[in-house]
Amino acid sequence: MRPPTIRLVVVDDHPLFVRGIELLLPASTDGRAEVVGSTGDAAAAAALVSRCMPDLALVDLHMPPPGGIRAVAAIRRTTPRVRVVAMSGGDDPAPAMEALRAGAEGFLPKSSEPEELLPPLLAILAGWAVLPAQLLRGLLGPARGARVDLDGEERQLLRLIAAGRNTFEIADQLHVSERTVKRMTAALLRKLRVSSRAEAAALAGHAGLLGE
Repeated sequence: MRPPTIRLVVVDDHPLFVRGIELLLPASTDGRAEVVGSTGDAAAAAALVSRCMPDLALVDLHMPPPGGIRAVAAIRRTTPRVRVVAMSGGDDPAPAMEALRAGAEGFLPKSSEPEELLPPLLAILAGWAVLPAQLLRGLLGPARGARVDLDGEERQLLRLIAAGRNTFEIADQLHVSERTVKRMTAALLRKLRVSSRAEAAALAGHAGLLGE
């Protein structure tokens, strides 16, 4: 049976880049990924995603106001089931960090070759946080070598977060209320000294915090 097609929306104000993605992504993935909508207006991103309901939204961080970061936040707020992937052509890690805090599940450089995009897109759909090694090292740099002791409940919560489970699914798995899950998650993020679930998942995988 043929794998399902990944439907994407592209939010980018560079028409040539968008057109390249529209043409090359289906060709380089044997038709497994397609662009179903695009906009160069960050303010219109959330409405477009709500209308198209794609699997993923690719958002350029360097766009005219209100900018890519706000577009990421708006998409996450209005369509929380849609995965958001931030993209940038620059080397500055700061915008990528802001995007993660705004709700992006991953970050990919715009220099990525089309044939290199499918594996990370599939990983993000599977619930993983995808970050380039350089960005991950920058993210973990201040905490490298630090020991984080988690109890059994915290490790279970972290496994569920790293698996991409939402608040409702985690509440059902742990047999607690969604309000309790939000409280537990906030406490876990503070303990790990990170600001988002994506950062927590990346930190857990890098530091081996998910091991038994």
